[in-house]
Amino acid sequence: MCRTQAFVFLFLLGLNLPKAKGNCDFLESQKRCVCSLLEQSAVQNYLQCLPATTYELRGGNLERFAGFFKIKPSPEMIDILEALQVSKLVFTDLLVPEILLPAAMEFVFYTPSISELEFVNCTFLQTTNWEHASGLNLKVSSLRLHRVTAAALDDRLDMSILRRWLKNVENLTVTESQVTSIPCKIGKVFTTLYFLDVSGNHFQDQSISTSFCQGAFPQLQVLKLRHNNLTSYDTVCKALGQQNKLTHLDLSQNNFPQRLSSSSCMWPQTLRVFNLSNTGLEHIDPALPPNIEILDLSANKVCTLDLSLLSLKELYLSNNRLQAVPPVNRFPNLEVLSLDQNQISHLSSKELLNLKHLQSLKAGHNLYHCSCSHIREIQDLIAKQFLLPGWPQDYTCKSPPDYQDFLVKDVPLSSLQCNKALIRHGSMIILLISCLQLVLYMFPV
Repeated sequence: MCRTQAFVFLFLLGLNLPKAKGNCDFLESQKRCVCSLLEQSAVQNYLQCLPATTYELRGGNLERFAGFFKIKPSPEMIDILEALQVSKLVFTDLLVPEILLPAAMEFVFYTPSISELEFVNCTFLQTTNWEHASGLNLKVSSLRLHRVTAAALDDRLDMSILRRWLKNVENLTVTESQVTSIPCKIGKVFTTLYFLDVSGNHFQDQSISTSFCQGAFPQLQVLKLRHNNLTSYDTVCKALGQQNKLTHLDLSQNNFPQRLSSSSCMWPQTLRVFNLSNTGLEHIDPALPPNIEILDLSANKVCTLDLSLLSLKELYLSNNRLQAVPPVNRFPNLEVLSLDQNQISHLSSKELLNLKHLQSLKAGHNLYHCSCSHIREIQDLIAKQFLLPGWPQDYTCKSPPDYQDFLVKDVPLSSLQCNKALIRHGSMIILLISCLQLVLYMFPV
């Protein structure tokens, strides 16, 4: 109990500074203790936080705690910190003098159970000298910054100072923080980083080339560049081509040209998951890595698809301009196929049912022509109960006019109506046979 009290007071609230005020709540289901500095009463309710493994400091201006940076942990405090079982620290809606950060890192250093740090909606004030943090070898493996404002790192930090603990970071998220680039020298420090999410920032084509320079992020496997300012498909491809361990790449919500110029650029051949959704593409580069297993091309302007990916398991083509089902025989291992919100008039049940591994086919909100043969194809697919999620409400007729806006399942076609052609064909055969018999009767051999 004393150890947790010491942590709540001394670490989160400024080493028991006399001005510390706030309120702590324990969220039992999450084992999370949330302490708010916006409350103007003395700190209370901290005892209920004894079982917490995550501590969050929320709301306030930490400028009044700037003197914290002068305090060094005593041997007694080090013993307490080393015994704590806290795994994650979260700082939310705070104004943080940057001078506090190196000192805070020193306390984290003596709490080896802490593996995750998170800053959300925080503003770092002024800049500071990190030199006295150079001896730290933190065990933090996950660092997340969301909607964070700070002075640019380039040309003001000596990376050798932070190398000892940044090299341990495996998971880095910096989202919606107006970042335009990652200095090359910083990228080279992250020697064990395998997950990087910089979505919702202001990366441009040129900054991608400099951020992913030779030797940067050598172990990177997952990269998310969603919703940035990227406009050149070829430039991004060339910049990331040397990431030879990359397995998951998200480039969604960027603005690539509708028509791709021919290029010899090769994406990393290790790619297994590739997200190009909502990028404005009209044609898809056929030279994609052959071992891709998940490909998301939804919300584009694709009319036809000329791809052959034998390892592909999931293909997302929702909200495009397809007028027919693409040649699915080129994806023999497909398990999930999304074709909803296109301009498809019918589903080819024979080709689709030849996909032996297909588990989900989503094809609602298309322009279905409700002829007998087309309805039968859909009925063949319905027989496989795991196919056509959203049936029947998402499947309506657009033609012929008599059935426009009918649910496909409600089209009142009887067996007799659907077999009129067969009846006519059979009648012709009978007539021909009768004629033949008459001729043979009149002119016997």
